[in-house]
Amino acid sequence: MPVDPYDDRSGVPVGDPFEDRLSAALQQTGSTFDTDRAALAAGGAARGRRRQLLRRTAVVGGAAAVALVGVGGALLGPWGGGPAAEPAAVASQPRPAESKSTSTSRSASGSPSAAFSRDDMIRTLEKLLPGGTFSGQDGRGTDSPYPPSAQVVFDDGKGASAISVGVDRVRPGGQQARQATQCPDKVFTPFDACTTTHLADDSVLMVLKGYEYPDKREDTKMWSADLITPSGQHVSVQEWNAAAEKGSPVTRPEPALSVARLTELAAAKEWREIADTQPVPQEPADPGTPEADGKAIVRTLTGLLPKGMKVVTKSADNTEFAYLVLDDGKGRSYVQINVQPGMSDLAGELFGGAETLSDGTLVTSRQGPGEKGGSGVVMWTVDTLRTDGLRVVISGFNSASQRTAATRATPALTMKQLRNIALSPKWRKLG
Repeated sequence: MPVDPYDDRSGVPVGDPFEDRLSAALQQTGSTFDTDRAALAAGGAARGRRRQLLRRTAVVGGAAAVALVGVGGALLGPWGGGPAAEPAAVASQPRPAESKSTSTSRSASGSPSAAFSRDDMIRTLEKLLPGGTFSGQDGRGTDSPYPPSAQVVFDDGKGASAISVGVDRVRPGGQQARQATQCPDKVFTPFDACTTTHLADDSVLMVLKGYEYPDKREDTKMWSADLITPSGQHVSVQEWNAAAEKGSPVTRPEPALSVARLTELAAAKEWREIADTQPVPQEPADPGTPEADGKAIVRTLTGLLPKGMKVVTKSADNTEFAYLVLDDGKGRSYVQINVQPGMSDLAGELFGGAETLSDGTLVTSRQGPGEKGGSGVVMWTVDTLRTDGLRVVISGFNSASQRTAATRATPALTMKQLRNIALSPKWRKLG
């Protein structure tokens, strides 16, 4: 069975769907990190707004990159998972409140709105698909604390294809809306094609032809479409060329729906009516500590590089994070940096046993294997925390990305150079 694209794997009630799916992704990948790094991510779980911030970058290296892939859309899709996937199991249980037809309820705004049962969701999905057979149906109605969804295994006679759809609401014009329709960065997530287009009604649609496993260890393809309407209705559709997204053999060369069919399914008016039953997320009352702009981070980092270092690629699409791919004539080297203000209360979790400089700045350094690259990939990291709470952590790799083979013996930046960059006073202007 496909996993619900709006399933929360963290075991906590869903608040901001993006934040919860982001948290779930990091928890899913957490087993690949050493104990102290997993503790860093867990340490921020109860910190309100900063929970997302910590989970985005507190676990340096691989996890930081994984989280930022989510900003580009790839992590907005379904998650794998084993026994921890309780919400999906709960969703498959019959609910006394569910019925075979719609009923009337009231939305968060107090206006009348239709209620849709689990069966309504499944029937709607099947109705919108082309001719074929269905099995493995599952879903959630609008009476669930989680966003409504439906999943089926569809066979058009050319092989089984898992298909899932979920709907919710986002703030029109907000960060989550932009992130849902932004193509991911190939440095982090390999894919065959990705397009973002504006439809006639001013909705924005992102269609991604990618893979279930970023390292392509299996041939399972995952294609997705995310639609955001001007009013903030969010429809997310995923499909696979297998009967399940994980642990199932490939049954056909490509998923069942063409890009045109996938677009039609995501844009169907039926989903928008269902999305209207969901509350619109409210702007946070307290925006909290200002976040460092990615473009400013890239400018500052570039200005701190040693002479002779050529910038081949750069990305500044996200707040508090940026990366460069450098080449000093000896091979390409990926460098990522996070600049996070307001992190002083995490000093004990992030910097236990750290070096303390004369001005009170805490510094830790690590040299070890790359989290996700092939054999021979190494990752060098310097992590710093100023007394005013500004955290700057920078990592260098001896490869062009975290997921590719080593291109050189060591990263282009030495540990001393990484340390000098992280401790530069110029970061205070951003935090």
